[in-house]
Amino acid sequence: MDLESLTAIDVHTHAEVSSRGHSSLDDDLHDASAAYFRTEGKRKPTIEETAAYYRERNMAAVIFTVDAESATGTAPVPNEEVAEGAAANADVLIPFASVDPFRGKAGIRQARRLVEEYGVRGFKFHPSIQGFFPNDRAVAYGLYEVIEETGTIALFHTGQTGIGAGVPGGGGIRLKYSNPLHVDDVAADFPHLKIILAHPSFPWQDEALAVATHKPGVHIDLSGWSPKYFPPQLVHYANTLLRDKVLFGSDFPVLTPDRWLADFEKLAIKDEVRPKILKENAARLLGLTTS
Repeated sequence: MDLESLTAIDVHTHAEVSSRGHSSLDDDLHDASAAYFRTEGKRKPTIEETAAYYRERNMAAVIFTVDAESATGTAPVPNEEVAEGAAANADVLIPFASVDPFRGKAGIRQARRLVEEYGVRGFKFHPSIQGFFPNDRAVAYGLYEVIEETGTIALFHTGQTGIGAGVPGGGGIRLKYSNPLHVDDVAADFPHLKIILAHPSFPWQDEALAVATHKPGVHIDLSGWSPKYFPPQLVHYANTLLRDKVLFGSDFPVLTPDRWLADFEKLAIKDEVRPKILKENAARLLGLTTS
């Protein structure tokens, strides 16, 4: 990957559909999500199409799926396929994986194998969909041990999710699991673990900012929201105390980088901070640069 040629690094891109057309969500949740995000009738891009999209824009992207099979009963897009697709497009795609925390020792073995054999750089957790508290020692701590040991990254969905919106009972998805304060325990118990809190963490934005300012290993990505809707305190911290710990993320294909970047141009971010958010902070966290 030619870091110098890249204009930005998007740390939050979904491999929702594989080359075989497989979806990570069951039909009801998929349809409700499509309605919420206004993507009804739109075909999700394959990994190859995602790579082409980012290549045209001279951008790199972290790509992952979500493994929530224990909670949803639906098999995820295979991590191996995501990693192989990223390897085939290594000029623009960076592979993350997702391991259902309830897979136990098998999941721990899988995580290590994905790092050692497939070059995975991090792991995506979606506590609300996977149905676990991030600070549940019995469920997730074995995975965190592998992630910390291998120097990879743990990326946690935080805040509300549009998945399940409109389905009776929200499809059984509970928002409480995605309060970023639960990740504060993880950061305290694994002081060398690199962590990303995904999204403006509505309704827990202040909690996310508190955790990120207090714990050196915790970062925040800005995916899932147009910048014009960012809370003012998020903009303030991105410009000041967290200028080295805030990362560009889109949530593609739900929110495109084109839309996000157009709105980011209008945001009151200092000129010297913009390149940090768009590329430099992510490059350092991902180990793409030594500076």
